[in-house]
Amino acid sequence: MKLVWIAATVLGLAACADNDETARNVGETIDISSISLEAKAVTGRWYTQEEAMRGKEIFGANCASCHGQEAESIPNWKTVAANGQYPPPPLNGTAHAWHHPLGVLKMVIEQGGEPVGGVMPAWGDTLSDRQIIDVIASFQSYWPDDTYQLWLEREQSRSDSQ
Repeated sequence: MKLVWIAATVLGLAACADNDETARNVGETIDISSISLEAKAVTGRWYTQEEAMRGKEIFGANCASCHGQEAESIPNWKTVAANGQYPPPPLNGTAHAWHHPLGVLKMVIEQGGEPVGGVMPAWGDTLSDRQIIDVIASFQSYWPDDTYQLWLEREQSRSDSQ
C-alpha cells in the first residue's frame, strides 16, 4: 500500500511540475500556429526542456532506428542506397530539416515522406500532436545555435507575412 501511495504522489508531483503555458494534453489537437516562438527559460528556444526530453524518449523509441539516436543519421546519407532511395537524412541541423517550417516538419511526421517525395512512414496514427511537437523539439535541441537562429528568423518572417 505504501508503494502505491508513493507512486501516486510522484505521478501527481510530475503532473503539477509541467505548468508551462505551452503544456498541452497528450490527446489534444495542436494548431501549429498557436505555438509561441518566444524563447523559454533554460532552452532559449520555442520549446521547454521538458518537451525536448519527452521528445527524446519518443524519438529514441520510434525514429532513432532510421535517423540515428541523436538525429545524426549515417555518414553516407547523401548516397543512394541499393533500393534506389536515399537513407533518412540527419535531423540534427546538418542537413535540410532546418529549412522547413514547423508546420511542414509536423506534416511530414504525421503524413510521412510521400507527400514531399520521400519514403518515411506516416506517424499520425501512432503519435499524438503533443508527441509530434515534442519529437520536433527533441531533434531541434541538437541544432547548433546559429542553425536554430536561421530557422527561427525564417519561421518568424513566415508568421509575420500571414
